Amino acid sequence: MNRSEFLSRIFVITGIILAIGAPLVFWTRTPLIHARMAENGGWNPDIIQAEVGQPLDLKLTSDDVVHGFAVGQMDMQSVDVLPGKVTDLTLIFDKPGIYTFFCTRWCGLNHWRMRGTIEVSGSSADPEPASIPMYVTLDLDIDAPHESPVVPQQIPSAIRGQELITNSPILQSPDYYRSHSPYQAFTDLSHTTLAEPQRWDVVAYIWQSNTTPESLANGQQLYAQNCAACHGENGAGDGVFADDLAASGEASMQTMTGADNMMMQSPVDFTNPTRMLGASPALLQGKILRGGMGTGMPMWGSIFTEEQIWDLVAYIYSFQFKYHY
Repeated sequence: MNRSEFLSRIFVITGIILAIGAPLVFWTRTPLIHARMAENGGWNPDIIQAEVGQPLDLKLTSDDVVHGFAVGQMDMQSVDVLPGKVTDLTLIFDKPGIYTFFCTRWCGLNHWRMRGTIEVSGSSADPEPASIPMYVTLDLDIDAPHESPVVPQQIPSAIRGQELITNSPILQSPDYYRSHSPYQAFTDLSHTTLAEPQRWDVVAYIWQSNTTPESLANGQQLYAQNCAACHGENGAGDGVFADDLAASGEASMQTMTGADNMMMQSPVDFTNPTRMLGASPALLQGKILRGGMGTGMPMWGSIFTEEQIWDLVAYIYSFQFKYHY
C-alpha cells in the first residue's frame, strides 16, 4: 500500500467515525452546553442523551449573561452558569423518561423559553403509572372564564371562620377543596344561618385547613423563583416583566391577523377576587401544568412535581384569604 492509499483510507475511516460515532461520544461523555438568552438561541445543544444509573457529566457555560441550570422534577439545587466560565455538573437518573432542564435565572422576557430535554433510556425496577391530573378527570375547560358572581367586601379571615365552622366533614375534605372553587363552597354554605361575610370566613378556614405552614412556605419559594417576575411579588400582576409582556402583546396585534385571541397577555392579577374566587384548585393545577394557550404563560408540568404544584396553588390563594398559624 502506498502512502496516498493509506491516507485515503484514514480519511474514509475518520469520516465514518465523525458521521456515526462522534455524536455518540459527544452526548455520553462530557457535552459542553452553551447558554444564551432565548432570543439568541437558548441552550445549545438542547437535547442530551443519558442512561439510567450512569453518571452524566455536563459542562455548562454562558455566552452572554448569568443563567441558572436545573432539571425539573429532580431533587437538586440549581447551579449558576457564568459568562466565560465552565461549570461542571454530574447527574444520575434512576428512572427512564424525558426530563426538562431549564434556566433558573430571570435573564429576559422570554426566559421561560430556555428549556431543553434529557432523554434517559434504560429500565426502572419500579415504573410509576402515569397519573391523570384532576382538571382532566373533572373535564374542566381551563381556558374558559370562571368568575365569581359574588365577592367578599373584606378579606375573609380563617380565624373568624374557625370559630364559625360547623361539623361539615365533606366541605373540609381534600377532594372537596381541590374540586370546588371558593365561590362554590360559599354557595354550599347558603343553607346555614351564617351571614355572607361569615360564610366567606368559613371558606377561608376550609382553604387554610387544606394546607400547612410548610406547604405555604414551599409554595412561596416556588412563586418567588418562578412566578413573581411576571405576576408580581404580591400577586397583583405587576412583576418586572409585566409591562414588557403587555407591550409584546400590543405589538403582536399589529402584526398578526386575528391575534386578539393569541396575543401575549398581561399576567393574571391573583389579588382579583372576581377571578380567583371562581377558580378551583383543580383549575389552577391545570393552568400551571399546561400553561395558558397563547398568553405567554409557560407550561410547568415538566418542571414541578405534583406536590409542588399543589403547594403553589395553596400559596396563590393566600392572596385572597387571611390565614393564621
